Amino acid sequence: MKVKYKNLLFYWFPVFFYCLFIYIQSSCPSICPNNEFPHFDKLCHITAYAVLGGLIYRALRLFQPRYNLMLLIICSIFLSGFYGIIDEFHQSFVSYRVSDFWDVLADIIGSICGVLLYQVFVAVRELGLRRV
Repeated sequence: MKVKYKNLLFYWFPVFFYCLFIYIQSSCPSICPNNEFPHFDKLCHITAYAVLGGLIYRALRLFQPRYNLMLLIICSIFLSGFYGIIDEFHQSFVSYRVSDFWDVLADIIGSICGVLLYQVFVAVRELGLRRV
């Protein structure tokens, strides 16, 4: 499949922009409020990395839209989860931030959720197009 440069930017720019957003946000001291909701920070991690996982999966589908579906899913989860590990390592050097195994686990869970939700979205959309 020939990938056009314009398509490459359209699919990968959001991934790089979102990674930059996560990096900048995690470079700041923690601004998490004392919330009544227990484990609110884990929910934030899951949500953030669900978005990242979905964006990476969307970008990787540009190269192999139908083939090796399981490989695309695994690569997407691995890449977004690996970025979560790197981000937690980075946070260990930031004042008033802590690197936490449970945050990494929440990042990986979020990555899995985001990739699978995006795949469900794609499958439902393709089903709808076939019916028309």
